[in-house]
Amino acid sequence: MQAIFKRIFNPEPSFATDGSQFDHLFADGEAFPIGKLAARALHTPGHTPADLTYLVGDAAFVGDTLFMPDYGTARADFPGGDAGLLYRSIRRILELPADTRLFTCHDYKAAGRDRYAWESTVGEQRAKNIHVHDGIGEADFVTMRKCARRNARHAHAHPAVRAGEHACRPSAAAGSERHLLSEGPGQRVVTARHPHHS
Repeated sequence: MQAIFKRIFNPEPSFATDGSQFDHLFADGEAFPIGKLAARALHTPGHTPADLTYLVGDAAFVGDTLFMPDYGTARADFPGGDAGLLYRSIRRILELPADTRLFTCHDYKAAGRDRYAWESTVGEQRAKNIHVHDGIGEADFVTMRKCARRNARHAHAHPAVRAGEHACRPSAAAGSERHLLSEGPGQRVVTARHPHHS
């Protein structure tokens, strides 16, 4: 991802694209402990080439790959994204036991729903996900994603992408932009701003 975005966003020339800004890079299937809990990383690319799902006990933290069943799935039109690969990654997640709890990264609250949500199960996703429920094949999913891409108003992701590629550390490349990023409960909130701006 760093190499892809370096070509697009032109960070400082010394910016390394080997992941050295991060404390650890997980391999697909790598097991690791969180205290006394056993966890495992699954590579689930498609939204971007670097997406991971973390399995912890009977739960999976799926990032942007899957949303709540009534909202669907991640977009696949970021640089390096691939709708076919996203579909295959989602099917890999949906091969987990039906009662596996799935925690999404964020929720857009689908029309008609009055509350934000963050948890579903593999069984619910397989039965009800509007983009990838059982019976939806890869070709249909890819076609749907291409149509969604043509019709979407693309969000300006530059600040979040820039901070992400720097392991959420402020960078001189941030220029005059201001970013407030929260990576989740108990994690850092980073504000990057140009030194001449208050």
